[in-house]
Amino acid sequence: MSASEVPFITKFRFDSHPDDCVVCYEGKWSSGNYKTWLDFLRDTAKVRAFLSSSDVNEWILHCEDYWYFLVVFVALLQCGKTVMLTQNISESFLNEIKTDGCGFLTDQNAASSVFIPDMIEKSPLPKESEIRCSPGINSDETKIFMYTSGSTGKPKAVHQRMTEFETDNAFIISKWREEFTRRKLVTTVSQHHIYGFLFGISLPFAMSVPFRRKRIEFPEEFESLDDSQYMIIATPAFLKRTVEIESSLPTKDCFIFTSGGLLLPSLAEKTDSVFGAWPLEVYGSTETSGIAYRQSKFGLEWTPFDNAKIWKGDDGCLVIVSPYIKDKAGFATADLVDILPDGRFLLKGRSDSIVKIEEKRISMTEVENRLLQTGLVEDVKVIAMEDRRQYLAAALSLNDEGKKKFEGQRKLSLNKFFHDFLMQYFENVVIPKKWRFVEKLPTDVQGKKHKEDIEALFDNSSDGDESQK
Repeated sequence: MSASEVPFITKFRFDSHPDDCVVCYEGKWSSGNYKTWLDFLRDTAKVRAFLSSSDVNEWILHCEDYWYFLVVFVALLQCGKTVMLTQNISESFLNEIKTDGCGFLTDQNAASSVFIPDMIEKSPLPKESEIRCSPGINSDETKIFMYTSGSTGKPKAVHQRMTEFETDNAFIISKWREEFTRRKLVTTVSQHHIYGFLFGISLPFAMSVPFRRKRIEFPEEFESLDDSQYMIIATPAFLKRTVEIESSLPTKDCFIFTSGGLLLPSLAEKTDSVFGAWPLEVYGSTETSGIAYRQSKFGLEWTPFDNAKIWKGDDGCLVIVSPYIKDKAGFATADLVDILPDGRFLLKGRSDSIVKIEEKRISMTEVENRLLQTGLVEDVKVIAMEDRRQYLAAALSLNDEGKKKFEGQRKLSLNKFFHDFLMQYFENVVIPKKWRFVEKLPTDVQGKKHKEDIEALFDNSSDGDESQK
């Protein structure tokens, strides 16, 4: 089947699959609790009937249930509505992104919203003619907005279209179709973000790969996946949480995609020992979609997707042109890069990780990498802080070897050890002046660390060295 024949969300017909084709399952595959193609046709028809009775054209969509999300998302596109996807449904966040006359669809308890389970489960069954139809979706005209925190911490709307999403899907299908189609899919990633949407909703739908109705929220849930072969969509942060508490899982011939953060080679190796699969990493962002991939057991170099053109900008950062980016001039990232002669590239941190401390330029990413080099650190985040002057601060979580080494020692000893280690590589003026040692660094649902959350570790906390903070 060629890419043009794949029944993408904007290309499927009501007869694209047999009525009993399984689209979604609950729990684990062998539980037998399935949603079928006929269920999909019926439920999308119910949602279209609801939308047709409303004059609202813009809808915020938040849905933890993957089945409900798929059904409502598709119906919104079929009705030509604007879709606003957000993981954050706090009242203050919603107030910032809402437009006049905007509706809100969710499966959570939230004020001023349409409760999706009631809307679907309590609606009468539509006429057969409404079920057996395929309202057209023009992929170029789809209006989808995904919200990121942006560089300011404020909501930033990124306009997306199914055109670019499905072009991205087509490349993944051309390269890893067999890996998907012989497995059932589970994910730890929210579908309200681009990685979770592409790999957890859009791809399995296009390839008729059954997907789990609820995302995995706790590492222990992997213990039940012993009944079939699974495609696992995860973040580095979730893999880290899992291998910390699991020594071996019953997964057989699984395949793991990961994105949304840095996956250290040591964590990739540990993941292999626990799951029996070395993760394949995808590099990309909300603005660019997927751009490159690697498996770190073969090296740290990234291989660009076949349809991506990359180069190094004047500022040392990666510039990308690809079919997934609407601007034909491409997208300039903030990722510092070295382009290798064979076309692959190495990431060197972010340009916004470069700060000047007393006229000395320093990469906070480089400081983090040096601290990881001690072999005693599980995770680390270095940030720039300022009171009377600017300085660096470091928050670390120790690995088992680090905890053993410093057991019973005062914080002063830890500070001094890591300070002296960094002195081998940096001038004293740029070495972190504040240190915090915690069990786990705070992350969001995607496993990303935000400066404001790290800063909070230093708030209202003494910098004395008498205790480990």
